[in-house]
Amino acid sequence: MKSRDEKHFIIHRHFSDIAHRYHLLRTTDVEPIAFIAGRLKSLEQIEAIDIGCGTGRYDLLLFKYLAPKLRLTCADSNSDMLDVLEKNLVNNGISDFTSVNAKAENIPSQDNMYDSVFTFNAIHHFDLLEFLRETARILKTVGHIFIYTRLRDQNRRNIWGRYFPMFNQKETRLYTLNKFVKTIEKVPNLHIKSIEYYKYGRISTLTQLIDRARSHHYSTFYLYSSEELEEAIKGFTHNLESKFKDISRVHWFDENIIFMIDKKEPFSVATSD
Repeated sequence: MKSRDEKHFIIHRHFSDIAHRYHLLRTTDVEPIAFIAGRLKSLEQIEAIDIGCGTGRYDLLLFKYLAPKLRLTCADSNSDMLDVLEKNLVNNGISDFTSVNAKAENIPSQDNMYDSVFTFNAIHHFDLLEFLRETARILKTVGHIFIYTRLRDQNRRNIWGRYFPMFNQKETRLYTLNKFVKTIEKVPNLHIKSIEYYKYGRISTLTQLIDRARSHHYSTFYLYSSEELEEAIKGFTHNLESKFKDISRVHWFDENIIFMIDKKEPFSVATSD
């Protein structure tokens, strides 16, 4: 079994390898952005940061829904992803952003700087507790954290978790709901405001799904050796051909969750002499 450091190195290399085609591999969901926009509509100006921004897929949507009041810092630990992000945003006429090469647990920003912190499908790459402590530091006194992700049990129910051999055993980074809540409770001035669940119907062909696996659509596939991946694809093909009569219309549900977490100053008890 690979160590945590080995996995970090492998995944970092993975994102460098796929940076220029990442937007072609992943589905970008509009629903969480609409949810965020609704929660922030009362703000006249929004100073925000997207941590683990990747190539900016969700940042394009953030500007679509929140411009012109959004000023965004885009932070990622992979410089190749940031290079693509800058081109993507500029090519779409967006200039009101700054890109920062930084780890999620160590953001080079002042205390109490941001109205909101966003992270989309990236939290499993972070040390959750250290990330939350860091976001509590850089958020303004009344600020919000929006974490869009999938939980471990949600991952088990998607097409890969159900039918792709060893996928659940390889993917050990995702959190359970209980782990998430317990970790948030360890940061005194963070409080869960709301939790929203999403369920998306997907349809694809078997050939397209195999192409996604070989292209490392999820970073999980990079945790397989080349031999393991090809053997798993054979098992995946057999499983789907046994389950679906028409492999040109393989259907399933992807599930996600978004946490809205508020920062509030801890209560203090007044004392008298």
